[in-house]
Amino acid sequence: MRSTAPVRRARTARRWTDPPCQDTRRSARATDAERPARTADARGCRDQTVLASTRAANGVQVSQDCEVIVVGGGPVGVMALALLGHAGVRAVGIEREPELWEQARAVHFDGETVRSFQSMGLGEELSARIKPMCDYRMENEAGETLVAHATGQMGSQAWHSEVLFHQPEVDALLRAEVERLADVELRLGTTLLDIQQGDGSVRCTVRTPDGTTQTLTARWVIACDGATSTVRRTLGISGENLGTDDPWLVVDGHLRGAAGIKGDMVFLGRHTRPALWIRLPGDRVRMEFKVLPEDDREEIATPAGIARLSRGVLTPQNFEPDRIAVYTFRARLATSWRVGNVFLAGDAAHLAPPLFGQGLCSGLRDVANLVWKIRLVSRGRAPESLLDTYESERKDHARYWVQQAATMAGLVQTTDPVMAAGRDAHIRANPADGYPSAPALGPGTHTGPADPHAGRISMQPLLPDGTRLDDLVGRRFLLAATPELTAGLPDPVRKALEEEPEVAVLTSPQHVGPLLTSVEAPAVLVRPDRYVLGTAHTPEGLEALLRLLPLAVAPEPRREMSPPQQENIPQA
Repeated sequence: MRSTAPVRRARTARRWTDPPCQDTRRSARATDAERPARTADARGCRDQTVLASTRAANGVQVSQDCEVIVVGGGPVGVMALALLGHAGVRAVGIEREPELWEQARAVHFDGETVRSFQSMGLGEELSARIKPMCDYRMENEAGETLVAHATGQMGSQAWHSEVLFHQPEVDALLRAEVERLADVELRLGTTLLDIQQGDGSVRCTVRTPDGTTQTLTARWVIACDGATSTVRRTLGISGENLGTDDPWLVVDGHLRGAAGIKGDMVFLGRHTRPALWIRLPGDRVRMEFKVLPEDDREEIATPAGIARLSRGVLTPQNFEPDRIAVYTFRARLATSWRVGNVFLAGDAAHLAPPLFGQGLCSGLRDVANLVWKIRLVSRGRAPESLLDTYESERKDHARYWVQQAATMAGLVQTTDPVMAAGRDAHIRANPADGYPSAPALGPGTHTGPADPHAGRISMQPLLPDGTRLDDLVGRRFLLAATPELTAGLPDPVRKALEEEPEVAVLTSPQHVGPLLTSVEAPAVLVRPDRYVLGTAHTPEGLEALLRLLPLAVAPEPRREMSPPQQENIPQA
């Protein structure tokens, strides 16, 4: 039986909230024995400091505690650690809070995000903790549905296109994976005090849980320390304001014995009180309400106030809250995402109102984009300049979602009845405008925009036996092509492809037929983060495309990125 003790009010969140049929299909899952697990003699940084040497540009040898320091232990930071661990890159994460925060902020993933969990063998474990978001709609003051979209279908990523979750369960899954991996660790209760760069390394001064001061040194730092980022502030990085700042009351909890509002995600465009409804897994629900200037903020957070704001949906009789907090819709974009060897990611780099639920998704895209590049540079397979493409690719992509969310926030939260009436008329006439399509990456390691498919997330075929394509490929490049096109390559190029461990080559129609159809080409080169590098229609075009692979030096034998099924890739 649940406690009936009064709910504890949530403190101000460091990371902004994402708002927002169970999948039972099979995904190959590596066993613990197959994946790079931590062992008693693991050469990570958990039980002892492991020093690595790197040569700075001036020729000075610099000792480092690890290759990457991740600042921030929220979902973006811990995802970065997990991806680094699967990449075999030694990393230490620091998080100022001493334990997992048990209250939800984000509640929504898209299929691309679930695919990132799949890359670590966690797809099915995540599926057990999420529910498909089967629909979303918007209604006005009169209760009229202005626009509605069905969203519960299996999408192009071979997962449900939109899913909802309770964040502490996802956080715990990611932290357990970091705990299991050999090359990474998360140090809780550890606060960043200062950050300095020089001689090709970054030095982080931290305060440990026992109050002592320590210096950690790494080649790179990924700052995932949230909206109030210490790293961003220390580096003097400013932000671009892309919208208005508006306070909202968020209420999370358990709804029992009542139907609630119809639908999984509903934008309530009521000019008298704009609101948002989300139905989460189990009996959990979330409602958010715009805070008006005349509101008594203490009163609206009471059970009676919540019942009034929700128009009787959440009452003391049917609703047990576990989080009540006022937070602010903000639309921000950091002016710079990289200073030297320090990178911003997640809310440290961008903030969006919780419309379309892309805030956390964007942060997880950031680290998925960055980690594969760090891996190749760390192993000496790619030039340092590859890391320059992180900001150029991700910033424009994130800007798009921030602007879309800010625009929708303006539509949903207007309190002007005349403006609301105009909005309603526009949406009725243009229902397709209600849900934006995903954008392409900004300039970088791909052939867009000349190639309309390049710089966009690739689709993932679900194979006849229920396996998803990524489980065959692993986190490396994929060349999917027809046998006829690869046969037309010069012999030296074909031989180099056969010997290149960073590229999987698939030509069997049962494996790549749907992928090739989706890009309208007989060949496509897909990056480790599953974005399309480019397509080709002739052997000459394919040879030119292969020259764009950021693999500047000869391969050396290394442990492959998980999942390990990639060891036996069918070639035909």
